[in-house]
Amino acid sequence: MRPALTRTFVSAATIIGLAAGSLAGATVSSAASEPTARPAASTQDVSVLAVNNLGLTVGRAKNWQCFLTRMGYPTYEHNGLLGKDSWKAAQRMFNRRGFNGGTSLVVDGIVGRYTIKALQRYLNTFGFGLAVDGIVGPKTLDAFWEFNGVPTDGPQCL
Repeated sequence: MRPALTRTFVSAATIIGLAAGSLAGATVSSAASEPTARPAASTQDVSVLAVNNLGLTVGRAKNWQCFLTRMGYPTYEHNGLLGKDSWKAAQRMFNRRGFNGGTSLVVDGIVGRYTIKALQRYLNTFGFGLAVDGIVGPKTLDAFWEFNGVPTDGPQCL
């Protein structure tokens, strides 16, 4: 009878151990915190993207690229995607033509606050009356949209 009692005791201990382990596992997994929610992208995050059309369609962005090229600031591609080369061309133009507010823009192709201020100064020479605040608000987007509404002709822009 002794082996039967031992077998029963071992079986009971195994069942208790498995149950305790399952409970311990459940406790650990239920105690784990949920992942922290990530914030949505802000407008500042958007400014460092590889392509930043500032609300322009591909066609209107291509007009901006062609305009810059025609003004002597080549963007190297006229694909309607305003990437670093397009914004470097714009930054060079803003520096050369004095729209940088007296401080040279870093020609890095990043559309930051100072590049937006230069763009706002530039658009204001065409009568848009924008606040030069470096913020891409609805008025700046509308002005940039309207400015790029007329296609720029030229062999490099066909």
